[in-house]
Amino acid sequence: MKVTIKYFGMIAETARKSEEILDLESGFSVQDLKDLQVQKYKIADPEAVQIAVNQDLNSNKDLKEGDEVAFMPPFAGG
Repeated sequence: MKVTIKYFGMIAETARKSEEILDLESGFSVQDLKDLQVQKYKIADPEAVQIAVNQDLNSNKDLKEGDEVAFMPPFAGG
């Protein structure tokens, strides 16, 4: 299944790209993808990385064909 990965802020700088399309196995979870990308790009402080699936920040499920996954640095409101 193909999913689009978007990187923002310092994560995009670390990955040296703002977007890529990955072909993943069925049943791949958000956490599986995070673990894979953190290791692949050696992302510092992985616990601070926020992930949104189809613009939903509270998504921790299995990914499906066509999902858009955003890797975002921590941000603060004010």
